Amino acid sequence: MTTSRRQDVFTVDFEDWYHGIELDPADWDRLESRIEIGTCRLLDLLDEAQARATFFVLGVAAERAPDLVREIAHRGHEIGTHGYGHEFVYKLGAEGFRADLQRSLEVLSRLVNTPVRGHRAPYFSITRASPWAFDVLQECGITYDSSVFPVHNYRYGIADAPRFAHEIQPGLMELPPSTWRVAGRNVPVAGGAYFRLLPYTLTRFGLRRVHAEGEPAVFYLHPWELDPDHPRLSLPRRVALTHYHNLSTTQVRVRKLLTEFDFAPACEVLAKYACDGRRAVGNTGRFSE
Repeated sequence: MTTSRRQDVFTVDFEDWYHGIELDPADWDRLESRIEIGTCRLLDLLDEAQARATFFVLGVAAERAPDLVREIAHRGHEIGTHGYGHEFVYKLGAEGFRADLQRSLEVLSRLVNTPVRGHRAPYFSITRASPWAFDVLQECGITYDSSVFPVHNYRYGIADAPRFAHEIQPGLMELPPSTWRVAGRNVPVAGGAYFRLLPYTLTRFGLRRVHAEGEPAVFYLHPWELDPDHPRLSLPRRVALTHYHNLSTTQVRVRKLLTEFDFAPACEVLAKYACDGRRAVGNTGRFSE
């Protein structure tokens, strides 16, 4: 039984443990693939809670585990795109981003029967440096994006971007990961390393504060976060801290989260959101400094 009446969004960045730690892609093939371990644990947790999610699938990961992507869709979860090669959007440039996105959509079209309408950039890397990304997304048939994180981070973020779902430009919705507004700053409370670094009670409180503002919460996770036994590499201290800290607690925390909140795929929550008429336009490329 859930304690929240509001339907929130559960999202998964479907990538293997080594994709997001900025290793040379030439080294990927020599590393052990463990994406099935964490994904299967997560799928079972979602089934247990009768919850459904949106999986933003990395193209190169889908090519290595096509049956797993089919299984995700078979269990009723939405499939979105996470791009193909896990590269920073603002480093790719418009044409490079278009090629990467189209390649990912081609991979996914061979695995699932439904159109792919959602996108999340690797590293949340749609920033002020890449305002052209929204036009590219629409040209490729994407109707909602979940890449603009309204926080300051050394790799991503637009700190003064809108905190809640909004129409970023006509025909394209933006769905930011949830933050809690504290002392004039946005504190990330809904996923990834923040979910493991911060006390669970803060995550719960942060999501409920989002509800108090009349909005659905948006949570995100990676499959490798439910696989604490994946290989440990020698990494820069900041990367090692965010990647490896508290992995052994993730499964317990996710089970608790799924018990206390009611989750659904992004497409369904956004459909209800649009029906409520909450479609404020905000152009990310023009936010004030």
